[in-house]
Amino acid sequence: MASSGRRILTIDGPAGAGKTSVSRRAAGRLGLAYLDTGAMFRALALRLGPGGHELPAAAIEAALAAMTFSLAGSGADTALLVDGSPLPAAARTEEVGGRASNLAVLPVVRARLRLAQQALGRQVDLLAEGRDMGTVVFPEASRKFFLTASAEVRAARRLGQLAALGKPADYEAILAAIRRRDDQDMHRAEAPLVPAADAVVIDTSALTEDAVVERIVAEASR
Repeated sequence: MASSGRRILTIDGPAGAGKTSVSRRAAGRLGLAYLDTGAMFRALALRLGPGGHELPAAAIEAALAAMTFSLAGSGADTALLVDGSPLPAAARTEEVGGRASNLAVLPVVRARLRLAQQALGRQVDLLAEGRDMGTVVFPEASRKFFLTASAEVRAARRLGQLAALGKPADYEAILAAIRRRDDQDMHRAEAPLVPAADAVVIDTSALTEDAVVERIVAEASR
């Protein structure tokens, strides 16, 4: 049992479904540490640089073996530390997100990071957010959720986020990138993006963030 009796909740879903903000808030409400597993893939993408997914498997595995992951804080204030330091802002760009998605299809990457994620789950009670948390990494989780939304809604949300940061962006380009990522995530051979059989599926397209958080907290507290 990967979590050794720890309380584990999982939230999976495609990019832009609102997982990160919802997961942070729900973790705080439920008194759990928050694990952003997507940040682990982004950290690797940043470490390897452009074209990192094309490197030999041995080189990628060596880079992963040299990285350590830990959690600091709890609830909404939980921070993922990579080699003892918070993830830099550069890891949150669209470019690095695309590189992380390319790396995520590689079995060596998923296997190594799965072990790191399960190790964190043995240390603290946590809410793990990602793509395959409920299906592969923590199949024994006490509660599982899968958030989704239309690609158009997710692109509009991302456009709004970038605008709030003062970053110019193109809606059609964002929408195309989201659709490419969905296709890659759902059709990869290793741990494809699908809801766990026992997951609560929540379409967030027409819901406020508050409503989604309340739904998760209510379901998790039963």
